[in-house]
Order: sequence, then structure tokens, then C-alpha cells
Amino acid sequence: MAERPAAAGRATAREFLALVTDDLSFTELPHPDGAWPPDGPLGWPGYDAARARAAARTGEEESVVCGTGRVGGTPAVLISFEFGFLGGSLGSRTGDRLEAAYTYAREHRLPVVPLVATGGSRMQEGMLALTQLQRVARQSALTRAAGLAQIAVVRDPATGGGWATLGAGADVVLALPGAQVGFAGSRVRPPDADPAAYAAEAQVAAGSADAVVPPGELRATLGRWLRLLTAPSGDPAPVPEPLGARDLPSGGWDAVLRARAPGRPRARAYLDAYFTDRVALSGDRCGGRDPEGMLCGFGEHAGRTVAYAAQTGAATRPAGYRTATRLVHLADRLGIPVLTLVDTPGAANDAEAERQGAGPAIADLFGAVASVRTPVTTLVIGEGGSGGALALAAPGATWATPDSYFSVIAPEHAAAILKRPPGEAETMARQLRITPQELAELGVIRTSEQLFPGTGDRRSGERM
Repeated sequence: MAERPAAAGRATAREFLALVTDDLSFTELPHPDGAWPPDGPLGWPGYDAARARAAARTGEEESVVCGTGRVGGTPAVLISFEFGFLGGSLGSRTGDRLEAAYTYAREHRLPVVPLVATGGSRMQEGMLALTQLQRVARQSALTRAAGLAQIAVVRDPATGGGWATLGAGADVVLALPGAQVGFAGSRVRPPDADPAAYAAEAQVAAGSADAVVPPGELRATLGRWLRLLTAPSGDPAPVPEPLGARDLPSGGWDAVLRARAPGRPRARAYLDAYFTDRVALSGDRCGGRDPEGMLCGFGEHAGRTVAYAAQTGAATRPAGYRTATRLVHLADRLGIPVLTLVDTPGAANDAEAERQGAGPAIADLFGAVASVRTPVTTLVIGEGGSGGALALAAPGATWATPDSYFSVIAPEHAAAILKRPPGEAETMARQLRITPQELAELGVIRTSEQLFPGTGDRRSGERM
């Protein structure tokens, strides 16, 4: 398997396995072969002949090749579709192989990597073919419950039930550039449908896939994801070092001005300093992304994996909260600690945010942070604007940098609600007690020597 194919868009199943696995590491798994009635379960005329032609053309006996291999040094179970075999369609024998592969993965504690290229369910087997999707969904759910990662690579094309189960149902979805990706195949779409909406790039833009990866970068990218998602740890993520001011603010308004200063270090600077390597999780799987307001992913810190959800200083949109919730739940299932960085003036409050479900999105994130078993560490690095910021904060494990504040409401809004002139915002900032040192006195945040020199490490709920 040392030879690499020149192109991967319509590569065969084995060529694609050679593309993504370390040289000579792939070993095919045994596959079950049951009795087969003439022309299949429906007696479809010519079905046996079609299968024989497909086998002669591709050298395969079914539309998937399943086995084990290493990707960037990490062992995994790989499922590679052969599109040349009846359009990579799923039939009952395909289901047999998929179930055996997932079962092997759980028995040997290995992640699963579907390499999807399929036109959907095999019509020559009717509803028996379609019900294989339920079978696949159950195997995926069992693997998810076992705490094992599933990372899909969607090729060209990835449509129908194969995309809706093995592809979109994975924890992470990577896609080849320009690949056709969508539930509706090219021959069953409305005649006036925009073909761009069914491309890999559109799925990333809609939050249904995480990244488009060129074939030449796929093995390295997939290897990074596998390495990071197969390294559980029960220890909390360490608190990042502050990158901005080291002296505490003189008062509430000073804290506000510091947090709003254009030159203050933001999330990307903290992530760059904290992680030696990281990969980004993108999209809420509900049709949305918030790349300007929320950064999510997994990275390596001091030799171990830490998940992160970081606000960027902008108002956070519903898709951002849902993406963070997705991140927290995934980290919890995989046993990976979470770091959250709080920095937002608040949740987006325009009409479109309400139509997109701002309230439920924030509620789900509150619930996720409150209920996960994996440890969550929070650092407020800038503005902590009301519930839109608090949703990302871990109870009892939240710290704050000297150039940050946390408030029940923005001082200007407090003045407006109390019908005071705009000039009273500074007075409101003082009365709200929003500075890091005041928050520590109130027991809202924890203190530490690295953030508040001379204070030691105190838990929230304790006086300084």
C-alpha cells in the first residue's frame, strides 16, 4: 500500500485507504457472508448479474472494505466505500460488514473512521436495504456510548442515508474539496436546485461539516484529530497565564475600559499561547456557525488533550452556543477536560438571534456545563456580559484576568433601566462590584497566585 493515488475524488476504496493510512498498516477484517437467494431478497431481475459485473470491475465483493490501520500513528477501524460497486450503495450484506466493523472497534477500544462515498440505499433490495440505516445508526450509538470517537471523511459523492448516518452522524466530519455532499442525490433534486448547496463547502458553511481538507493534507489532518480524540484525562485543564495587564483595576469603570480596550489580548492569542497544536470544531449541526463569536476545538497542552470553547469578544450568536454545547458533550463522552474562555459583551440580541433560538441555545449550554462529568476550567479574559457569558463559566472553577470584568448587566444598560443619564454608567460600574478582586470577595471567582499575586489559591465561595 505504499503507492499513493494521484487524485482522491473518485479513488477506489483501497486507493483511498492507502491515501489516509500509514504505509503497509491496513489489514482487512474478516467479513460475514450469509446465504444469498437468487437475485437477492426481492428476486430483482438481473441483480446477481449486476453484482457480478460490479465485482469484476472493482475486484470487490461488496460496496465497503473494512479493516484496521494506523493514521499518523494512531490505530483505528476504517470503513472505505467502493463507489464503483453499485454506486457505493448500502444493502443487507453491507450492513453485515458495517456491524462487524463497529463491533470490532468496541471490543478493541478503537476509534472508527468511515470514508464515505455512496449514492444511498440499494433499491434492488427495497426496504431491507433502507433498514440497514437503522442498523448502522444503532452501531454508531453503541460506539458513542462506549466513549469512542467517530471521524468521517466524506468523499464524492456522499448522499442519501450513507451521508445521514455514517457521515453526518460522526463526531467530526471532514470533507474533500468540491465533493457532492447532501441527503438528496443529483438525480432526485428539484430541477432548479442550486448545485452549490450540495457541495462540501456549503455543508461547512451551514455547520454540518467541520472542514474541507485537500487530499494531500488528509492523512496528517485525520491523524491529528485521532491523536487528540483518543487521549482521555481526568485532570482539569490548567488555568492559562494572563497575557495582558498584571495589576488589578482601580475600580469598576477602569475594569470596563481595560476589558474593552482594542489592544487587549483576545481568544486567539490565548489559544496560541496555551496549545502546541489544535484542531477546530465548526458548526452546530443545526444549520449554523458563529466563527466571529465562538471558537471551539481540541488541542494539546503540556502533552495532553484539552477541549476548548472560547468567546472572541463579540456578541455570541445562538449557533455559537450550540457549537460550544456540542463541544462540551463530545469532550465529556471522550473523557477530555474542557477549557472555556469567557469574553463577550453578551448574547446577540437582534431579531434574527431570537428567531434562531437564542434562549434555548443558552439554556442547553448552561445545562451541559452543569451536568458533565469531565472537569471544566474557565478563565474570564475580557468582558463578562450577563447570562450570555455565564453560560460558558464553570461553577466553582472560574478565574478572571486583571483586565476583565463580570457583571449581571452592562453598566450603561443598568443606567438606562434605572432611568439615569448615560454619564451615570461609571457610577453603576462601581455599584455593581464587577472588578476581579470584588468578584473574588463575593465568592464568584477563584483567585490564584498567577492571576492575583500574593493571594494564593482560593476557591469561589471563600473570602480573600
